[in-house]
Amino acid sequence: MSRRLKLPPRKNRVPELLRRLAVAYPHTGTALQFQSPFQLLVATILSAQCTDVRVNIVTPPLFARFPDAAAFAKATQMQVEELVKTTGFFRNKAKNIRAAATMILTEFGGEVPGTLDELVRIPGVGRKTANVVLGDAFGVTGVTVDTHVGRLSRRLGLTRKRDPVKVEMVLNKLIPRAEWTRFSHRLILHGRAICQARKPDCANCPLADICPKVGVRPLPMMTPT
Repeated sequence: MSRRLKLPPRKNRVPELLRRLAVAYPHTGTALQFQSPFQLLVATILSAQCTDVRVNIVTPPLFARFPDAAAFAKATQMQVEELVKTTGFFRNKAKNIRAAATMILTEFGGEVPGTLDELVRIPGVGRKTANVVLGDAFGVTGVTVDTHVGRLSRRLGLTRKRDPVKVEMVLNKLIPRAEWTRFSHRLILHGRAICQARKPDCANCPLADICPKVGVRPLPMMTPT
């Protein structure tokens, strides 16, 4: 059997990790389809415990019926439930979306706010949803800790934390701010394509030799740029 080699400290591995993720996943951005920050907020709420593919099937007719916060605020619970039923947990999602629309109208003049502190006050919006909206609708960088980012951060030895907020705080210190949003997207893509929860494809993983779970080779020397 191969003997596992001791890897460099996590801070020393981060630049190489970012480089390899950028090579493997050069194009970043949310897979959710939207035409406005509010639509992205709604789509992200719907994506909880649901695939982006399913959300993208549900949102076109949903947004055709209710295109903005004003329209959702006037909708009935039953009307929204009927259109989002296939995303799971549809009653709570419909309730949160309608409450979010009402709050955005009454407290933010009908426009989705552009700061984390304001966004997390909105019903159904936690730090994950807020960071998605900030990064993909407003260009404000943030680390989005979903199940993939949390799982891979632990597998890659970046943190042992399990609470998403604590994982985010650790990654904020390790990852350069300019890379926060891109890093999140790339780790999500990697979690879906290669490093899946039940059956990670370590044999075809570009991060295998710098991953504490499978690494058996030394970190290659990086060429100065």
